[in-house]
Amino acid sequence: MTSTWAAPTASGPLDALVEVPGSKSLSNRYLVLAALAAGPSRLRGVLDSRDTRLMAGALRALGTSVTESEADWLVSPGPLTGGVTVDCGLAGTVMRFLPPVAALADGLVRFDGDAQAYARPMGPVLEALRALGVRVDDHGEAGRLPFTVHGRGGLTGGSVDVDASGSSQFVSGLLLAAARYAQGLTVRHIGPTLPSLPHIEMTVAVLRAAGVTVDDSRPGIWRVAPGAIAGRDVRVEPDLSNAAPFLASALVAGGTVRVPGWPTTTTQPGALLPGLLERMGGRSALTDGVLEVTGIGAVHGIDVDLRAASELAPTIAALAVLADSPTRLRGIAHMRGHETDRLAALATEITARGGWAQQTSDGLVITPRPLSPGLWRAYADHRMATAGALLGLAVAVIEVDDVDSTAKTLPGFVGMWAGMLGSPA
Repeated sequence: MTSTWAAPTASGPLDALVEVPGSKSLSNRYLVLAALAAGPSRLRGVLDSRDTRLMAGALRALGTSVTESEADWLVSPGPLTGGVTVDCGLAGTVMRFLPPVAALADGLVRFDGDAQAYARPMGPVLEALRALGVRVDDHGEAGRLPFTVHGRGGLTGGSVDVDASGSSQFVSGLLLAAARYAQGLTVRHIGPTLPSLPHIEMTVAVLRAAGVTVDDSRPGIWRVAPGAIAGRDVRVEPDLSNAAPFLASALVAGGTVRVPGWPTTTTQPGALLPGLLERMGGRSALTDGVLEVTGIGAVHGIDVDLRAASELAPTIAALAVLADSPTRLRGIAHMRGHETDRLAALATEITARGGWAQQTSDGLVITPRPLSPGLWRAYADHRMATAGALLGLAVAVIEVDDVDSTAKTLPGFVGMWAGMLGSPA
């Protein structure tokens, strides 16, 4: 952990253009498919962050060539090799997307990561692999890191049931590798809820764009046909969820914040952000690919189900603390298994600063109260850190204990935040 960072307050209304780097979710999906493809790929605008570097490092360990440059990442697939250890860090996409890939390697693949990653659930994807005939050894608590996948050099596939109530990544990880299984794979979700469905739709879209046949015509069931995965030359969209704290700043400080490169159609859950900010008191407009959000002097509480876009919840929760009425966030029980237990973390930190946040069975109820200066703990969670920065615009002084955690998906955050405010980092 680094020394604390004093989140700067806003001295007046904003007028800023913020360039947001590429989507982590798309970057890591493209990297996995490129490693499994029949030929090389060129990925343009890949997010250069801890999570994507962990993915690139893991794929190199498994036998893939990944060459990074400032503009493009070149990926050349090779035979998948075992006898290696994959460092997952705290990246859910690495720890959940790569075990189904490791089953195709020719030997043992050990998965490990940060100590905090040991709390993240892994059971559903590991049990799915076992049901498909893959041996997986637990080295600690069952269904958690660390563990070893016994790669078999290939996998028959077939069909498997998985409870993805804890994370849509369990489904996406199986789908991404499924075309390389001899019979393909049918995945059936058997849990009571399915969070972050847009992320599964994103996985299906990138598979189809790479020439893979996917049948998702039945709710909760996905059929991936066996076949070649095409190498591609593809550009990564900006990360719409990482744009959230910047665009939300317009509601806190007033003025306007613009983000260029906003797509007219996308599978990213962050596309829901403009509508949410409008409900909370802002105005938004998309013109020639530039999304503009303007604050008009008030923030309103809302009652909203965020199961489709839970990654926006920390930003919406921070806004809710500054609103003129209570907010209820629903459908986000699965956030207890994110980088940290985000529901507990948000409730604890908001209450510590004088607000009121109460956990429910599937979310939070936030009642605005006057806030006091003091420490905001990030829990090594990038979205907790950016939530603290957002509150700091209105409250002097909020000290974020680990702002460097933002490097997980948004390297250079402090400089970008200072630039938005028109001040040096």
